[in-house]
Amino acid sequence: MAQIALEVVTPSGAVVSEDVDIVNAPGYGGDFGVLANHAPFLSTIKTGILSYEKGKKREHLMVSGGFCEVSNNKITFLVESAEFGYQIDVERAMRAKERAEKRLAQASSHDDSINVARAESALRRAIMRLKAAEFK
Repeated sequence: MAQIALEVVTPSGAVVSEDVDIVNAPGYGGDFGVLANHAPFLSTIKTGILSYEKGKKREHLMVSGGFCEVSNNKITFLVESAEFGYQIDVERAMRAKERAEKRLAQASSHDDSINVARAESALRRAIMRLKAAEFK
């Protein structure tokens, strides 16, 4: 089977750099899949689960915000953060989820000191981190 070069890069450096069979990613326009020799395109990436397969091995990463480019049989993700499921501290992610839910509850009771967009973003990140951790 033909492969495509995958790179996942964060501000801290490369997280993944290998040839894979297929990539599935969370785009703002919807999730999408990319195989070898895909047509060139650009996409924004939302917080979610990026997965890829190589042979019978499947990996899952939680990624948050960024961009993706497919060109010349290579797919590159430039994201704010990326974590493999096995790297995630589940207890910490649960605490973050609870904090975000508490903030959103406060905001719904008209507490103007709460930044709703920030709390929603934190909640989505925590939920996606917990989802990625399920794939340990």
